[in-house]
Parts: sequence; structure tokens; C-alpha cells
Amino acid sequence: MLNTQPNLARPDDFYEALIDMHRDLDEAQSQSANAQLILLLANHIGEHETLIQALRFARAGVSAPASNGVTGKLAA
Repeated sequence: MLNTQPNLARPDDFYEALIDMHRDLDEAQSQSANAQLILLLANHIGEHETLIQALRFARAGVSAPASNGVTGKLAA
């Protein structure tokens, strides 16, 4: 089951490290670093259903254009 409650021991330090990971990277390098991080963390989690829940939860937080051009939220 996906834990969406705050669970980071040092969230500010993690955020700073995440920002530092992107420092001096161009857009393509930054996207590549994000993709590599996602795959490493997904491998660490390993549970298929938890990963699917995470994908749905993340997608639900992003507005997507509807076919009629109106933006909205996707259901998780």
C-alpha cells in the first residue's frame, strides 16, 4: 500500500539534495537524472501494486487537457 503521509526524517535536507542533484544540468540532463532516480526508487520499492498506486496518484496531481480543450484532474 502506498504511504502518502509525511515519512521523511529530514525533508528539508532531502529537498536540498534533490535541488543539488539538478544543479548545472541542462533540461535533458535534468530529465534523465529524474528518470534514473524514479527507476532506482521503483526498484527499491519493488511492489508492483504500490508502484501502480504511486503512478496513479502522481498523474492525478497533474492537470491534463481534455479532448474538448478544458483542463481537469484525472482520477487516481
